[in-house]
Amino acid sequence: MLASRRAFAAGPGRRSIASVLRYSTEAAAPAPAPTPPTFKAAVPPVTSPAAPKPPSKLPLKPTTTFRPAYVAKKVLTTPPNPAAATPASRASEILSSPADLKASSRPASEASTGPAPAAVPRSKPAFADKKPLLMPSYLHWDPKPPPVAPKTQEPPHDINWGTSFYGLGTNPVTPEQFEILLQRTKVEDIEVKPDGIIYLPEIKYRRRLNEAFGPMGWGIVPRGDAVVGKEIVTREFALIVNGCFVSQAQGVNNYFSAEGIPQAVEGAKSNALMRCCKDLGIASELWDPVFLRWFNKHHAVSQWVEHTVTKKKRRWHFRKDAPMEVPYPYKLA
Repeated sequence: MLASRRAFAAGPGRRSIASVLRYSTEAAAPAPAPTPPTFKAAVPPVTSPAAPKPPSKLPLKPTTTFRPAYVAKKVLTTPPNPAAATPASRASEILSSPADLKASSRPASEASTGPAPAAVPRSKPAFADKKPLLMPSYLHWDPKPPPVAPKTQEPPHDINWGTSFYGLGTNPVTPEQFEILLQRTKVEDIEVKPDGIIYLPEIKYRRRLNEAFGPMGWGIVPRGDAVVGKEIVTREFALIVNGCFVSQAQGVNNYFSAEGIPQAVEGAKSNALMRCCKDLGIASELWDPVFLRWFNKHHAVSQWVEHTVTKKKRRWHFRKDAPMEVPYPYKLA
């Protein structure tokens, strides 16, 4: 202890006795023990008890009930008797409408406390108002029975219809047949070719002849052999009605290979029939220039098409109410 005091006092500057004594006292005193850290327990905040929430008044969802898609009902010819109603009939009445199903699924407490619901009229099932899909009127052909033609002298059995003109202009039609033959052509029946020519399908002429004269009351006979050319076939036919010659015409059709010649000859026969019917007044509007201009203005449209290989363009004609269908190798430009 004394040696340390002397060494400290002999230091530079010759410190004072007070400072030496203070230093020795502080060095001799024991170091104070470190105080351990104190932790305070977390006290939860004081809150007032929460008030209970009122029960929600959301409507309860009705329970899911199986219902068949179609409920067959029995048609009663007499007023129903409530006393004689069976459980099955009552169940069908309960499930007859969605409004009754929703009303029956209400809770018992709501039904007892609330006011009585107003009577809801039962709605018809969705399938009750649906009508069967019918064919458009212009596609339905409803022929009338052919009228009785006036009796004429039967033609001789040795007539060669390939060269004969027997009965030409000797057997006029009846007033009923006149109305059938010269009735107005429906616009819906007229078709348009790509080159702009309008025509009536060949089956429409046959139906008109069957309606006016009846099956087996008319016929078409060839007046010569078929002439086969390069990609074209032609043959002359005559129209015979009730044993009398009516008219004759040359029928033509195209073909693209030798296998298509039989179909081309048959097409030439149909083409000749259409031309022969002009003398009977069938679809006479198709040869009237005024009607042709009106139809092309209001019911036809033209569109450019392009050849997919040669890239050449041309105009094709279509009906306005029909889809523009272009066969290969053409496409709409």
